[in-house]
Amino acid sequence: MLGTKVRSAHTDARYDEFMEPLSQTTNDTFTDANRPLYEVKANLFKGLAHPVRVRVLEVLANATGDLSVTDLLTDTGLEASHLSQHLSVLRRHNLVLAERRGSLVFYRLAYPQVADLLAVARQLLVEILETTQQNLANTVGLPTLVPAGAASSDAVTR
Repeated sequence: MLGTKVRSAHTDARYDEFMEPLSQTTNDTFTDANRPLYEVKANLFKGLAHPVRVRVLEVLANATGDLSVTDLLTDTGLEASHLSQHLSVLRRHNLVLAERRGSLVFYRLAYPQVADLLAVARQLLVEILETTQQNLANTVGLPTLVPAGAASSDAVTR
């Protein structure tokens, strides 16, 4: 077939293994010495790749201590089942730690660097937005361009 990319069985197996959650793999995705660092980093960013998960991490980063699931439900406004799924992804990617205390489960950031990463991302986004705004402001003084077809139709009507 023309234009179809064929993947080998070896590629499929490696892709499938890489895509499995950490709890289902035999090798820890974050410490596997056979994986290039860019793959390990990409896997970390998969844990951050949803706005709800970023929000949960921000709530935990701003908390003075551990937060219960009830607190997280209140702060995020999510349904329990949705929050549970996102917390599972965050645990699987080693971004949060869970601790059961009686009938409640409490969460905290697994590493303080997660809060630092969120802060750096915010700074980067602010800088990108400022640059974009400056670029837009620089276009205000540019002359208006007349479409090529518009100029010729004006000449015909005169």
